[in-house]
Amino acid sequence: MRPRVIAIVLFALALSAAAGCAASSPSGVASTPAAAKAEQQQQQQTPQQPEGGALQVVDAKYVCMINNQRFNKVQIPIEVEGRTYYGCCDMCKEKLGGDPKSRVAVDPVSGKEVDKAKAVIGVDADGAAYYFESAETLKRFKPGAKS
Repeated sequence: MRPRVIAIVLFALALSAAAGCAASSPSGVASTPAAAKAEQQQQQQTPQQPEGGALQVVDAKYVCMINNQRFNKVQIPIEVEGRTYYGCCDMCKEKLGGDPKSRVAVDPVSGKEVDKAKAVIGVDADGAAYYFESAETLKRFKPGAKS
């Protein structure tokens, strides 16, 4: 009987570890019917992607700045040197707090380095986030083009 209990415990731990950041993923499965309903309502309220491949401007609090992905819920805020960054899980929170390179990105239009906390953030239809130094460079962005 004891090996069976150990196997069950190990299986439960493996499931928890595998969940990791996926528990916060945009396509994650809600754990309760009430959570599923709330997620469905929130998705219905999410603005639709503009036509023609244009990026949708989003508030930074909905973007995991490590995975560079938009989520339908507010992410975990991380204060660093008076600026607020956002991550989807404890691993992302630790990386943003401890790795200065994780807090910057390159504007895909101008090629300049931008602080993710100060950047204008645009997302594509798949929720991938792009960081821009200004609204003007975001408007000039061409999908598929690299700086």
